[in-house]
Amino acid sequence: MNYIKNIKTPIGIITIEEKSNKIIELQLNSNLAQPIKENEQIKETPLLIEAEKQLTEYFNKTRTKFDLPLAPQGTDFMKRVWKELTQIPYGETRTYKQIAQKIGNEKASRAVGMANNKNPIPIIIPCHRVIGANNKLVGYALGLDKKEFLLDLEKSNNKN
Repeated sequence: MNYIKNIKTPIGIITIEEKSNKIIELQLNSNLAQPIKENEQIKETPLLIEAEKQLTEYFNKTRTKFDLPLAPQGTDFMKRVWKELTQIPYGETRTYKQIAQKIGNEKASRAVGMANNKNPIPIIIPCHRVIGANNKLVGYALGLDKKEFLLDLEKSNNKN
């Protein structure tokens, strides 16, 4: 059984999904009336309560790093990309090419972009921190307005 929890955030309602005590998905929804899949149940589990707490702290600018058990589903390549994304420091950005170089395949910029697009746990796995080679905001599954919001949130909190 998978458990889900809806959380109100500044960018909209986020649904977090847990399976076997690990976060497997985070979705942005337009409303709370999203259909529940056959293998899902709305439930306040300790992990989902902690995920809500950490997301709330992130949006309140009191958390810069997430500490949750994750189990994103994807290919080995995608998982390597997603792992590398978690290494991008809060308030900083990297290009698709830089991520491709970090995972040892500098010609895989487009594949890195596709892995970002398929990231099932955005925000927590910070694909919003990846930008185009020209430093432009390109591609974000939650929408470029959300990407800009998240980057601005982090930059405004990262001034020392």
